[in-house]
Amino acid sequence: MSVRANMARSKNPNSVTDHARVCELIGREPRGDYSIVVRNTSGDPVVLRNAPLLHDGTPMPTLYWLIGPHEVREVSRIEADGGVNEVEALIGLEHIADIHRRYATERDVDISSDHVGPRPFGGVGGTRTGVKCLHAHFAWWLAGGDDAIGKWTAQQLALRGVTFAARLS
Repeated sequence: MSVRANMARSKNPNSVTDHARVCELIGREPRGDYSIVVRNTSGDPVVLRNAPLLHDGTPMPTLYWLIGPHEVREVSRIEADGGVNEVEALIGLEHIADIHRRYATERDVDISSDHVGPRPFGGVGGTRTGVKCLHAHFAWWLAGGDDAIGKWTAQQLALRGVTFAARLS
């Protein structure tokens, strides 16, 4: 069974309105299957869960994608203030490697056991070592993932007085 069929079976299809909004938020037509897994209080999409392979078979390492414009902007500010280096030093590379392994395991569940061809690699956002960006970690944490980096990002937002979409539990 293909990845697309697995995603279609396990997720509710997106409405035409939702799909149009996702296209607007990412600035293009999505190249793979996805589901909206976190919304803000107005119902606007904040986090997508992507299929691990795009429609053309290209691997998609980013399972959870932060697309809420408010959340993206605010997390970008933390990154601009040195947040990636700060959280790497705080969490440590060994713990970060464990986060990447768990993320990859969750992503790979959606790949059929009979799949041949390229597969996504790495962990959060395709990273193998360290932190690539806080957005992907925060997206996974919002979607209910056990991600200390996403949790730290949420704490930094709260310290700045920034509200954001509620975390799934």
